[in-house]
Amino acid sequence: MNLNDKICVITGSASGIGEKCALKFAEYGATLFLIDLDEKIKNISESIEKKYKRKVRFLVGDVTSNKTLNLIESTIIEDLQRVDVLFNNAGVIRLSDDISELHEEDWDLQVNVNLKSIYLVLKKIIPIMKNQNYGNILNTASMTGSVVGMSGLAGYCASKGGVVGLTQCVALELAKYNIRCNAISPGAIDTDFYNNEFLKNNTIDDLESGKKYMESVIPFGRYGNAEDISNVALFLASELSSYVTGQNIIIDGGYSTQ
Repeated sequence: MNLNDKICVITGSASGIGEKCALKFAEYGATLFLIDLDEKIKNISESIEKKYKRKVRFLVGDVTSNKTLNLIESTIIEDLQRVDVLFNNAGVIRLSDDISELHEEDWDLQVNVNLKSIYLVLKKIIPIMKNQNYGNILNTASMTGSVVGMSGLAGYCASKGGVVGLTQCVALELAKYNIRCNAISPGAIDTDFYNNEFLKNNTIDDLESGKKYMESVIPFGRYGNAEDISNVALFLASELSSYVTGQNIIIDGGYSTQ
């Protein structure tokens, strides 16, 4: 399994799952173009470039803004000249006691970043993929929202459930252009993504107690990690999955099968 000479564009790649997938893809030969709002993406790109002796393009920007979207498009057309794999991984999460207490701006933020940004990036990238008669699209959804609900996460669930529906439609629409589209749905993954949001209004003890409970109801008895997700993403990005499209791959240690 390799990504040799594959040009891979990854949004939301400065931390957690996105960062791990960038490192994994580079390890297997990919040429990377990394996008994130966090300026940490510069250091990550330079570190990968130094380790693998391959140029890594990066862009600090908001994938919901026209400026960033135009820069993504121009970098691909004028510099990279093609794109083999697009991994839409940018995401945010906001908690509330219930949906009536979820602020409208937090609803909008989650829908815009988690779902609308995928639509906006696809609008820029799909014409390029059609032109080259090839493409491979990965979208990050979530176990939460695609197969189960979770109290306190109404906006997140709604946006991530939408990602699965969008993925299936895109797969059907673009198969005739030799373009694949799949989603990955992580379950409980031990990264700062959820933890930082939870700790805004709760204690470390509360967080650890919640983790122990989740571990007790996950069949594998542990949280997942970013490596677990990157391994599946690597498979979907590679030619080993060339006949797989329109699927939502759930990576949750068996939690949602119960």
